[in-house]
Amino acid sequence: MKIGIFGINTGACAEPQTAAKVAVAAEQIGVESLWTAEHVVLPDPREAPSPADPETPFLHPSTLLAYIANVTDEIKLGTGITLIAQRNPVVLAKEMGSLDVISSGRLLLGIGAGYLHQEFSALGVDFSSRGAKTDESIEIIRTLWNKANPEYQGKFIQFKNIQAQPRPLQAGGPPIIIGGTSPAALRRTVTHGNGWYGFALDVETTKSVLENLEIAKSRYERDPNLGPLSISITPPSRPSKTMMEDYAAIGVERYIPILASSDEATSLTYLDKLNSELF
Repeated sequence: MKIGIFGINTGACAEPQTAAKVAVAAEQIGVESLWTAEHVVLPDPREAPSPADPETPFLHPSTLLAYIANVTDEIKLGTGITLIAQRNPVVLAKEMGSLDVISSGRLLLGIGAGYLHQEFSALGVDFSSRGAKTDESIEIIRTLWNKANPEYQGKFIQFKNIQAQPRPLQAGGPPIIIGGTSPAALRRTVTHGNGWYGFALDVETTKSVLENLEIAKSRYERDPNLGPLSISITPPSRPSKTMMEDYAAIGVERYIPILASSDEATSLTYLDKLNSELF
């Protein structure tokens, strides 16, 4: 089982120096990957379906990951998740390709369509078309990363006679790991994803979603170049060795608990506990 940590850009880790110390300590104990959260804005006052209070700080994922790439050597750097339908995919391809270069090919690009309608409204992005934009954006990003002469004619974006350099260091580009449990998200995982990421799902719920993912595999064609699907999970509660083994038994390959981080000291203590309990 690969072990990751979620929340390297929020909580106490919204302070860059704390994030750097946590990243270095995580790498030293053998954590495989560090994952960011993402929200550009949050509704104030808080209202459903917002996941956090409006004053909660979220450092921009690629900015923080570039910063900690400079103080680490091998640990992978994941976005958990990038809200791709809110972004211009041409800009995002350059942003994440650059991050892959800066990190020497360590990026894991977790993406999702998004669900916070207030955020879409503030960004001037149509909420109802987020699914179609997500599918198109993945295709655009891979086109810009991989085609010698990238060209795309889609519903939302069209281009030709362009280049977007530098390309990512990873062959084919960073793995694209798709979050979500809806039928559309699972279809997208099969047709476009290198992996799937379930957030705050217990073992039984995860098992049910993975059964639905198997159904989706039987319904939709998958490009063999995408390779086998990796399965990543953030548990809803404090992690334990037994819980991790239960996830492993149903096919989870990456276990990404949420960092307990009220301050720098508690963050580092949390890593010590993970080291003693999970490794």
